Amino acid sequence: MSQPFDSSNIDRRPPWWRSIGPALIIACVVFGPGSLLISSNVGAKHGYELLWLLIMTGVLMGTYMTTAARIGVVGGATPCTLVAARLGRPGAAVIGITLCLTCTAFQFSNNLAVAAAADALGVARLFADPEAMTEHTRNLINTGVLLVFNCAIIALTFSLKQVFRTLERIMKVMVAVILICFLVNLFIVQPNLVGVLKGLIPGLPKGLSLGLPSRSEASISDPMLLIAALLGTTFSVAGAFYQGNLVREKGWTIREYRRGIGDSVAGVAILTGVSAIIMMTTATVLRGQQANDISVLAMQLKPLLGATAHTLFCVGLFAVAMNPFVINAMIGGSILADGIGKPARLSDPWSRRFTVVVLLIGMAIAMIVLHTPVKKVDAIIFGQALTVIGNPLMAATILWLANRKDVMGDRRNTLVLNILGGLGLLLVTVTAIRVLILIVLKLS
Repeated sequence: MSQPFDSSNIDRRPPWWRSIGPALIIACVVFGPGSLLISSNVGAKHGYELLWLLIMTGVLMGTYMTTAARIGVVGGATPCTLVAARLGRPGAAVIGITLCLTCTAFQFSNNLAVAAAADALGVARLFADPEAMTEHTRNLINTGVLLVFNCAIIALTFSLKQVFRTLERIMKVMVAVILICFLVNLFIVQPNLVGVLKGLIPGLPKGLSLGLPSRSEASISDPMLLIAALLGTTFSVAGAFYQGNLVREKGWTIREYRRGIGDSVAGVAILTGVSAIIMMTTATVLRGQQANDISVLAMQLKPLLGATAHTLFCVGLFAVAMNPFVINAMIGGSILADGIGKPARLSDPWSRRFTVVVLLIGMAIAMIVLHTPVKKVDAIIFGQALTVIGNPLMAATILWLANRKDVMGDRRNTLVLNILGGLGLLLVTVTAIRVLILIVLKLS
């Protein structure tokens, strides 16, 4: 049941930077290596023309994040707990499993990004001359890198006592570094202001087809796969859904009602802003070039970093992968625990155990992909696109809870929020159907 609202309880607010936390963690999860690579690819291929889509998805993401935060604060429990109380534990379990699988798809992409960064940084030189190595040998080295990296993360998972507090502090520092780096870079490359303004006007880039995935004699292709991946990285309803858990993890109650909304807005602004900065930078530096290789994408840092752009970009890619690597797996583990009725705080034993499961599955899939002819960047884009499949269930659940009087009381969704929420639900449903069609074609 919703709790009575007492405005006097929120008169004494802490400084704004202390209020930011749960949404920042979600932003760091959603903005991982996939977001960096996909925003770069979209900028290189379509220039500034899809900035409007990025802004629109940011608004929709903000709608769902603020709604999920309100559910967690006003409802007095996590979304899965609220669902279990009304539909039974099986319903909550389905949601928990779905979100956990979404996190696993993200984790698979994160592993590939770490492997790509290690490969581009020349880790293979520690063993022999990379030029003399076969592709199979380099892939074995990258597999070993993933194994060592994941083992270190698993050890970290079980060694941290206060998981949330530690992650929160680290994320604030990392986000500040990323923002400063890309903002300075954008200032130096000086994007075309007229082009940027035109990119804010809705429209389809020339040559972009809205056709469904199809099979040709050579391959199976989806002209909208990159767009689906962009939606998956900037409008992650699964990430928004977990905002309801994080405000409970933070210990917020009805007294922090307004703070929860402000926190969500700040997180979405960071996520959308960084993605837009990268897209504009790449559109300025790499427009019309093939951005399907790490060394090509590294050129976007050349105006700021000069000859060291390639190495520093790869280090940055590794750092960006680190942001969501631990948090994403922990979210998958804790939401699964929550769905099946186990204690679901990030520091609880069942959450840690399921976190290891997500880590191992994501690593295993990435290792398999490393030993196939598929390019890492293409696999990362496909992995990010897969994450949209579970979004319709998450979106429908958020809207359902946000409109229940026994959960929200007089703070149920307004008409405007329901219109935006309905638009978001329609968008993620259409996108999920397209990705499912592509998967069926690939498996048939």
